[in-house]
Amino acid sequence: MAFVKISEQSSLYNDLEKKSVGEILHDINTEDKKVALAVENALPAVEKLVSEIVPRMKRGGRIFYIGAGTSGRLGVLDASEIPPTFGMDPSWVIGLIAGGDTALRNPVENAEDDTEQGWKDLQEFGINDKDTVIGIAASGTTPYVIGALETCRRNGILTAAITSNPDAPVSNAADIAIEMIVGPEYVTGSSRMKSGTGQKMICNMITTSVMIKMGRVKGNKMVNMQLSNAKLVDRGTRMIVEELALPYDEAKRLLLMHGSVKRAVDVFRGIEPED
Repeated sequence: MAFVKISEQSSLYNDLEKKSVGEILHDINTEDKKVALAVENALPAVEKLVSEIVPRMKRGGRIFYIGAGTSGRLGVLDASEIPPTFGMDPSWVIGLIAGGDTALRNPVENAEDDTEQGWKDLQEFGINDKDTVIGIAASGTTPYVIGALETCRRNGILTAAITSNPDAPVSNAADIAIEMIVGPEYVTGSSRMKSGTGQKMICNMITTSVMIKMGRVKGNKMVNMQLSNAKLVDRGTRMIVEELALPYDEAKRLLLMHGSVKRAVDVFRGIEPED
């Protein structure tokens, strides 16, 4: 069967410029409701990937996201949220975008068309067979991503692909294909819409579930979060108050002394901190 780019098929809506603001917003919301179902249908593949990542990370492996345009930006975004949320060093989850950091704000001409640059970018981080590389490409045809995944597989590195089209070339280049079929975009071909929303949801699922299985969450709380502002210091203090039944000021003193909720609680209980 010939490969079909569903994500670039004509929108189900037309004459958008003639619609009222309310109609436009209603239509977009109607389309967005389809995203969660598309992600749900992809859950078995996401589960398989997470189950493969966790033992690798426990042996020192890392997660790399690699993409271009919106897809690349979303990978960088998810990676950048791991240190403050879970207290992990930034080297554990890394986002790479075609064209480098400049492309986060401005398009870099032809950057995504280079089939060799993705692997070169990964090599700068000493990529190895304990790592996992997740290619993100809504269209499923991005050369920068496909080239990187193909080379990773030849080097025994676990690979996955997140795409909005079934049986896409990027799926064939990966060990695990996460095909999130959201259908045509409201604005034809604008993958920053439903495809981008679904990509963000899946990235959230991958890293959150991995961090939970890596012991970075206790109960339902971010006990390893970075104390980067007053709001988070207050949140962490209240966690300690709840866990240890201490006065607020004493809990805050412990938190600031030890740098995280988990370390403060462990030290108070006479448990040797793990990190």
